[in-house]
Amino acid sequence: MFPRLPDGRPPRVHFSGIGGTGMVAAARLAVEAGWEVRGSDNPLYPPTSEMVAALGIPTATGYAAANLDWAPDMAVVGNALSRGNPEVEAALDRRLPYVSFPEWLKEAVLRVRRPVAICGTHGKTTTAALTAHVLAACGLDPGYLIGGQPLGFAHSARLGPEGGPFVVEGDEYDSAFFDKRAKFFHYLPEIAVVTSVEFDHGDIYPALADIERAFQLMLRQVPATGRVVLCADDPGAAALAAHAFSPVIAYGLDEGAAWRGRLHDAPEAGGVRLAVEVDGEAWGVCTLPPCLAGRHNARNALAAIAVAAALGAKPESILRGVETFRGVKRRMEVFLESGGVVFVDDFAHHPTAVRETVQAARRRWADRRLIVLFEPRSNTTVTNRFQESFADAFAGADVVWLGPIYRGDRIAEGERLDRAAVVKQLGADGKEAFAADDVEEIVAWLEGNIRTGDVTLLLSNGAFGGIYARLREIFGGRG
Repeated sequence: MFPRLPDGRPPRVHFSGIGGTGMVAAARLAVEAGWEVRGSDNPLYPPTSEMVAALGIPTATGYAAANLDWAPDMAVVGNALSRGNPEVEAALDRRLPYVSFPEWLKEAVLRVRRPVAICGTHGKTTTAALTAHVLAACGLDPGYLIGGQPLGFAHSARLGPEGGPFVVEGDEYDSAFFDKRAKFFHYLPEIAVVTSVEFDHGDIYPALADIERAFQLMLRQVPATGRVVLCADDPGAAALAAHAFSPVIAYGLDEGAAWRGRLHDAPEAGGVRLAVEVDGEAWGVCTLPPCLAGRHNARNALAAIAVAAALGAKPESILRGVETFRGVKRRMEVFLESGGVVFVDDFAHHPTAVRETVQAARRRWADRRLIVLFEPRSNTTVTNRFQESFADAFAGADVVWLGPIYRGDRIAEGERLDRAAVVKQLGADGKEAFAADDVEEIVAWLEGNIRTGDVTLLLSNGAFGGIYARLREIFGGRG
């Protein structure tokens, strides 16, 4: 850990870019550890604005050299910041020690704990939150850092005791402008979970092979006494078994997984039952809560179950933990239900995640019209890298709206997602499909066309032009 200073006081640390989901979680750990903490960021939106406010620390809106005048001992620099940012330039000019947030986490927290890194292209946040919840339910007193707000915990991060398990969401995105390695290279995993490996983050990784290489190198950090937990149903994750130096635990719903789940409809129990087998022998059964709808979430549950078992928890406690999980904000979260209409929020943006989420919604609300609103926002989905995949991703929907492309004017037209082509393909497949350059056009259509019983699923990893507040304003008061 970073030592206390010679005068005995705790370190002072400034989080530049504190509104990032990982940054605000790390700041909470610093507060809990007794550090003096301040931060800064551009104007924020929920839920991160609420998470930052809950820290109860001085936080500046906007970046400025003056934000560092309180003489912190170090700055933790978020990966959204780059050269030219006033605080970055001030830290460099003043020779202020600075680190990335994953580097800070490694040295301040993880070295004296037992890290469980939850990695993969999809499902990291839900699996990390579920794993932490299950470990807590089993009495293992975990620390955690989750890239979202779990509904069952007061906060997205908890320090936990030294020597105890610490669940951390292992992101493959880069660490900082001065450290282009994936965040998970800093996390010293005793147990590494990989849910999936697909192409993503085209601004960081030129090709799928580069992402695969990053995961392969990450697994080299796992000690021989640790565990590598891989989704056997995902070809990219399963292929990593050949690169593991530690015992491998394979989980999944298909044949070939040592930890295999079987799904059974259980209307009398209000959901779906997951029967778990280990090496072909019955291990236990639980009912998945509504927030874990869909086959992808059943796999996430199997990952959490396998981790808890590897850490010595008892089956009955593990299964009870799964059943009591409440979910994560913005992951299949029903955020408004009024007048017989349901509005659901989810973070999905990669075509695979979109497809799985739409299918999960279709299964959960099988007899209702499903309207999907999608904001192309991530650095890859705003481009045409996934152009051919989106029509298939929306196959389970009845109506699809493609919203404004986030910062579309910054993308060359020849590289930009062609929403008109996606709409045309969806129309050929028998779907109602539209594209809008203004969220008010979508809102107006909903106001005039939505009917009792409809389910509207919003897919965005950002603010979606403020549409959430508009929907609450229009539909929130319906009886």
